[in-house]
Amino acid sequence: MTAPNKPPAEGDFVDIYGVRWSRWAAQLSARLDVIISIIIALAVTAAFHLHFQLLAGDWDFWVDWKDRQYWVTLTPIVAITFPAALQYVLWEKFRIPLGATLSITCLMMGAWIARIFGFHLWSYFPFSLIWPVLMIPGALVLDCVLVLTGNFFFTAVIGGMGFAVLFYPSNWPMLAAYRLPVEIMGTLVSVGDYIGYTFTRTATPEYLRFIERGTLRTFGGHSAWVASAFSGFVCVMTYLLWWHIGMLLSRVTTLPNRWRSMFGMAPDQTAATAPVESHDAR
Repeated sequence: MTAPNKPPAEGDFVDIYGVRWSRWAAQLSARLDVIISIIIALAVTAAFHLHFQLLAGDWDFWVDWKDRQYWVTLTPIVAITFPAALQYVLWEKFRIPLGATLSITCLMMGAWIARIFGFHLWSYFPFSLIWPVLMIPGALVLDCVLVLTGNFFFTAVIGGMGFAVLFYPSNWPMLAAYRLPVEIMGTLVSVGDYIGYTFTRTATPEYLRFIERGTLRTFGGHSAWVASAFSGFVCVMTYLLWWHIGMLLSRVTTLPNRWRSMFGMAPDQTAATAPVESHDAR
């Protein structure tokens, strides 16, 4: 004979935010949250890294390209997109002011994985040529402005401008050593240029040839700050756009009843069987 099922003891339950859970269900829910969080982090890392590589990758790949005005201008504009969208989701849905920092951290993690395995171990480029940029200080400013103001417009104006302006000084401690002048075979070049000449790439994009004819190199001078100010203005507009993109993508919608049969679902009979209210004055 089998023993009769005993009712669960009082210690087998736990109260979480006013809801009574069994300990087994609470542990299962916590493990499921961890799994979902890891999947979302990997998805954000992959999507953000692909977005960044396609739009700003060339300027971030090589240290001898990191002194062009395009690098100072374009990189913050491209990098503020996912932080703005993720900030809306985490702030409006969960009241967590860490969307920008988490997304930029995911991007940095993806960039380092690509540089280590794809550039260094696979193609033998030294880390002095391929180190990725640092954007976490600007992301912290975005999150701090959001949590202090609670307003996405002020976050766009103040935080977006700060995200762009802080980009260049955040990377200057790592970049300054590669801007030192050296003389190589009678030619004055920077350390970054000499590293780039030594470790040649397979091809040079056509737009880089056009840029080299102009004066779009910063050399750490005043043009870098002018480029940062312009980038900050565009970052404000980009933040507002992607905040609303995050709003649209986080909405939960349902199919209209007339579409349910098209997807093989039974029609909703709730409206047909619901009692009709009487509006008589009686």
